[in-house]
Amino acid sequence: MAAAAALEAVAPLGALWGLVQDFVMGQQEGPADQVAADVKSGSYTVLQVVEALGSSLENPEPRTRARGIQLLSQVLLQCHCLLLEKEVVHLILFYENRLKDHHLVIPSVLQGLRALSLCVALPPGLAVSVLKAIFQEVHVQSLPQVDRHTVYSIITNFMRTREEELKGLGADFTFGFIQVMDGEKDPRNLLVAFRIVYDLISRDYSLGPFVEELFEVTSCYFPIDFTPPPNDPHGIQREDLILSLRAVLASTPRFAEFLLPLLIEKVDSEILSAKLDSLQTLNACCAVYGQKELKDFLPSLWASIRREVFQTASERVEAEGLAALNSLTACLSRSVLRADAEDLLDSFLSTILQDCRHHLCEPDMKLVWPSAKLLQAAAGASARACDHITSNVLPLLLEQFHKHSQSNQRRTILEMILGFLKLQQKWSYEDKDERPLSGFKDQLCSLIFMALSDPNTQLQLVGIRTLTVLGAQPDLLSSGDLELAVGHLYRLSFLEEDSQSWAAALEASGTLAALYPVAFSSHLVPKLAEDLCTEESDLARGDGPTRCSRHPRCLQALSAVSTHPSIVKETLPLLLQHLCQMNRGITSPGTSEVIAICHSLQQVAEKCQRDPESCWYFHQTAVPCLLALAVQASMPEKEHSVLKKVLLEDEVLATMVSVIATATTHLSPDLATQSVAHVVPLFLDGNISFLPENSFSGRFQPFQDGSSGQRRLVALLMAFVCSLPRNVEIPQLNRLMRELLELSCCQSCPFSSTAAAKCFAGLLNKHPAGQQLDEFLQLAVDKVEAGLSSGPCRSQAFTLLLWVTKALVLRYHPLSSCLTDRLMGLLSDPELGPAAADGFSLLMSDCTDVLTRAGHAEVRIMFRQRFFTDNVPALVRGFHAAPQDVKPNYLKGLSHVLNRLPKPVLLPELPTLLSLLLEALSCPDSVVQLSTLSCLQPLLLEAPQVMSLHVDTLVTKFLNLSASPSMAVRIAALQCMHALTHLPTPVLLPYKPQVIRALAKPLDDKKRLVRKEAVSARGEWFLLGSPGS
Repeated sequence: MAAAAALEAVAPLGALWGLVQDFVMGQQEGPADQVAADVKSGSYTVLQVVEALGSSLENPEPRTRARGIQLLSQVLLQCHCLLLEKEVVHLILFYENRLKDHHLVIPSVLQGLRALSLCVALPPGLAVSVLKAIFQEVHVQSLPQVDRHTVYSIITNFMRTREEELKGLGADFTFGFIQVMDGEKDPRNLLVAFRIVYDLISRDYSLGPFVEELFEVTSCYFPIDFTPPPNDPHGIQREDLILSLRAVLASTPRFAEFLLPLLIEKVDSEILSAKLDSLQTLNACCAVYGQKELKDFLPSLWASIRREVFQTASERVEAEGLAALNSLTACLSRSVLRADAEDLLDSFLSTILQDCRHHLCEPDMKLVWPSAKLLQAAAGASARACDHITSNVLPLLLEQFHKHSQSNQRRTILEMILGFLKLQQKWSYEDKDERPLSGFKDQLCSLIFMALSDPNTQLQLVGIRTLTVLGAQPDLLSSGDLELAVGHLYRLSFLEEDSQSWAAALEASGTLAALYPVAFSSHLVPKLAEDLCTEESDLARGDGPTRCSRHPRCLQALSAVSTHPSIVKETLPLLLQHLCQMNRGITSPGTSEVIAICHSLQQVAEKCQRDPESCWYFHQTAVPCLLALAVQASMPEKEHSVLKKVLLEDEVLATMVSVIATATTHLSPDLATQSVAHVVPLFLDGNISFLPENSFSGRFQPFQDGSSGQRRLVALLMAFVCSLPRNVEIPQLNRLMRELLELSCCQSCPFSSTAAAKCFAGLLNKHPAGQQLDEFLQLAVDKVEAGLSSGPCRSQAFTLLLWVTKALVLRYHPLSSCLTDRLMGLLSDPELGPAAADGFSLLMSDCTDVLTRAGHAEVRIMFRQRFFTDNVPALVRGFHAAPQDVKPNYLKGLSHVLNRLPKPVLLPELPTLLSLLLEALSCPDSVVQLSTLSCLQPLLLEAPQVMSLHVDTLVTKFLNLSASPSMAVRIAALQCMHALTHLPTPVLLPYKPQVIRALAKPLDDKKRLVRKEAVSARGEWFLLGSPGS
């Protein structure tokens, strides 16, 4: 039995010996992994592996010894976690001894030490022993790249796990690493080496007397000049090396005396990349340096930065120079000063002022703006720097403004003042009197008002911007200043249409009104209200032209200043009162005037969305008023009413829809529930009790045999209920849905039926899944099928189908695929085919009034991609199977889908779909042509290789369409001709003469926009193939 056991023990060791021989003598690589796997499984121990390698490790032939150690190292790399402390000690002693061996053995020894450096069981003191042995015995830079990388990995591992032991070496560790790194050239190793140096410094290893040596061994790579080879598998970029080296150089103030002269030298060089890198490194250094490090180099640094900003032709160098100056000033600002120490900040700023001030007195000279930028860069570094520079520069600029009388010179000076005022906004002052602007406030206001009164538009614009910035300074402007400012803004708001100042004045009014609501309520709103009354009386007397010029501006100004809740409570009643006075017949409104009021109301509603209280105030004030006016207009009247006719027009109702929707989307669920309890009964039961001035001449019953005017107001119901949050319960929902369904197929008023269909679809989209939703869907499907089968309501039934399909597509409802198939089936319908094709555009596009994310609709992400995947194959099959006269419908539908699909989704499918897109260009329908051209243009830029296979067809069709009767198609075709030049030049050159001749014709097109595109496209074709193109 004992003999049998001995044989069983010998057998596995024999197998191990065989694997060792195959690796060492047979030069096979596979046995190493097998031995490692057997060690991990417990078949052998590491000691048994060493014993099996015994003869190989002692072989007089270096290559054999190297193979033996290589096998042991590969096993250790996979099994280091299994080693015991005693085994680790013996292995390290063995490997340290082998570092003195033949150079062929060293790479395998280093791999073994790397494995042992990962051991958890490494006893104290051995990490230091290993590194000392490497430093003494190995000339690292004579090794191949991979072996040098192994040495860096050993050091990194020990720094991560044995930091305190290595720090015990003191400066010897730093010196040893300097010897290891000195002369390194490979970027893969440099990234690791830079990281080690950064850790040496940041983790407070002792640098001893070797600070300069450590700096030299790293700074010799500055600035980085590395271009990665093509198809580099390692992916190391120049920027990676730049950032790693910069982190080292900027990691300690102890490098300052060596680094700053180097940076100054490189900034003064002629190499652009060296300038940029040096300025960016200086910027990083300022975060860790103090006054002591910078003191001796400030004059040279300032001279170099000043020269680059004054003389450079590169905007990037100028920007980095200004950033470096800002960082220098910030560094000097935050350094702690002793009571008896020299104040470097003040002396540095005085030098900057001395070199730049006199240029500010020459607004026509080229150095005025570089000087202003330098001063502003320094002033933006700290409150103290800002105060110092502002107090010195502002008096000079104010004096220069009055000294120069030309508008362009004054504009330059005012723009510089504006730059310094903006910097003041960065700093807060507890004491109002401490602010440097306090002493210049009156002069600044006087100067701004002079600019606003100047006839030069550009000077006015700068004045408006300066007033806005000055007004943003808290508690700076007095009530008198504000009254004058409001007066100037009021005057500028009524300049002629082509002036840029009126739009800027309106924007500034909105900004300042939020800060000074009392001033604008007292001085601007009453003037605008008076203007509205004056316009009404002028119109009553028949003075139309005055109204045409000022009335829209009054409305725009009222909406612009509605940026504060207190002002909204004044402007909103004014706008609604103005609309109501039209209803009373005081004025005779036109469609454009009512639309203008509604646009102003919508802008006020948008501003109110930022504040819940204002939002609710607007809603409960404006929505009932608009509904009351609309209901009044829908009532039968004996006397002719202009407003009645205007309020029921499609365009006016559309703008009212926008107002009501905007006023509803941001309501809280509780407030929305209060509102819906009034609005829905108004439409279902005619309950008008919540409407103001509700003494109407008849009953309001839009769903019960109401007049066409009343039915049209269902659009307003749609705007309200389809903008509510999803968790708001709608009263009488079942009845409402049935009424909407009936009205959606009413043939007497297409506007009403479409509004009802959209409202039904919007409610369907938000309705939670369940039995009630299924019932509504079944009712809708039955209604659609009954309407499509025959009769006069086919068009209305199709519209209902389209909107219900969209509602379900957006929420990924299972029934959406069935409805989409039904829609596809209608492409072959002689009557509805073209409309069905256009329906795909609706399904893929975003709506503005219903089924919007802003209106809380359920819109799933990537619904377009899913629709494309589910339906485009069927569209393609249908196209191939369809009769010739029906094919254009399929092409139009396909074009609409592809045109609105994200291009990354379309590109993989392009080879199979491109032939259909090219065929769509031959379709006589201009809508199809335009949609297809819009789809193809980005593909020419993003998939040139695929598109170049069809270049002959593309050139022919684009040139034909450049003569289309439709201006939009001509423009799109010429844009595609322009985009064609992005295809490979050799493919295009044979067509160059033909295209240049053909593009001469649209140069004489009667439309300017077409001529513009023709010039651009023809110019690119002229340059095709020329040097540098």
